[in-house]
Amino acid sequence: MKYKLTKNTKEVFGSTLYQIEALESFADIQKGDLGGWLEKESNLSQEGDAWVYGDAMVYGNARVYGDAWVCGNARVYGDAWVCGNARVYGNAWVYDNAWVYGNAEVYDNAMVYGNARVYDNAWVYGNARVYGNARVYGNARVYGNAWVYGDAEVYGKLKIEAGHFFGMRYNQEEIKYKKNEGQELIYKGEAKFGDSEDEEVEQAIKLLEAKGRLKDGKILSLTA
Repeated sequence: MKYKLTKNTKEVFGSTLYQIEALESFADIQKGDLGGWLEKESNLSQEGDAWVYGDAMVYGNARVYGDAWVCGNARVYGDAWVCGNARVYGNAWVYDNAWVYGNAEVYDNAMVYGNARVYDNAWVYGNARVYGNARVYGNARVYGNAWVYGDAEVYGKLKIEAGHFFGMRYNQEEIKYKKNEGQELIYKGEAKFGDSEDEEVEQAIKLLEAKGRLKDGKILSLTA
């Protein structure tokens, strides 16, 4: 075993977290060093150089393993995974079913959650949000006030500082819009829309007028 749970505790959202203490020296950790806070031993692997530092917290069913680090005031919880050589630090949060792995970094006030994945050499930082089924990978950077969500993928060397990015277009698909009570629904591909109630009423009025059954807004007869 490379660490143990100490008797130092704190309560977080109804969960008791325990500060960890190194039982051996590895990486930049010395035997006897106090680390961050876990709810249970399964939150941090006893193998590899993975570690939780400072006031960082890992709880729920979250897992940190490989050579990953969680530092500062960062939080990893829910069913999230941080692994490989990933780094989560500052005030960053990774939670739900999100994964951060490879050489990825999530820091500052950034949040990664939902089923999002951040991996390879990607960085997410500032006040950025990555969530839903979004993917950020390669050498991409998502930072500032940018939000990446839905089924969006940010990769390669793309850098995004602001804006909301929520989907993908493949093979130069045409992006279309459907007006709906003052708003517009964004869609692509073939779509079919049923008549609205107003349209159905208008069609009925036109039919009655055509048959001479409607005058001054009143129905004259319903018989042929």
